[in-house]
Amino acid sequence: MEKSRIRLLRYPDVSVENVFEKEAELLQLHQANRLEQSLILWRTSTPTLVLPAGRKWPKTASLINELSAMGWQLFSRKTGGAPVPQTANVINLSHLYNWPDSKSYSIVSAYENLCVVLTHFLASYGIKSHIHATPGSYCDGDYNLNINGKKIIGTAQRVVIKKGGGHVVLAQACILIDAVLETLISPVNLCYEHSAMQERVKASVHTSLFEHITERPSTEALFTRIQHAFIDSKLV
Repeated sequence: MEKSRIRLLRYPDVSVENVFEKEAELLQLHQANRLEQSLILWRTSTPTLVLPAGRKWPKTASLINELSAMGWQLFSRKTGGAPVPQTANVINLSHLYNWPDSKSYSIVSAYENLCVVLTHFLASYGIKSHIHATPGSYCDGDYNLNINGKKIIGTAQRVVIKKGGGHVVLAQACILIDAVLETLISPVNLCYEHSAMQERVKASVHTSLFEHITERPSTEALFTRIQHAFIDSKLV
């Protein structure tokens, strides 16, 4: 594979808006068949609640004001199923790749590919994880990675059509590194309240990487460990 058709971007501190703009740019390059694979590793130091756009999650002035009083910004994006909190204690990845033309696209297989990488990442710290939904977690899904039944990584996926046919997969993951869980879920529950929903997220069903290891790797070291997990899984 030509190096010019692979893109790696590392952002140890970036705004949510800027990184999603870069993600959209890369997605367009993939659709135009100008890239084969892209990997974005990022975190933000600005507490931001990412809200799916639409009537289910109204972006009201009162919600914006209350979040601001808590020290949080609000950002809406077109994709996503539920509110996701972003802080300096969460590391994210976006993996964009062209699905092989020789294989029929499978959402299950695409999720399993991502989970292989994430399982390798956790295993590199001696951590055994399990893949399943985590009732009571924020943005719950069947492909969460859990430690002893508690969610440490959430995943998401989007697929778009390339020009001329074929699929581009955008696979995403949010990894809890050293999150203060009560603080992390407070804006999510505020959003549920403003959206007149009965559901509430529970801090007790989440866990963070630093609860399970004694070392305290830097953000750059964590980024490098994730890169190695992609190489070890042979997905790059």
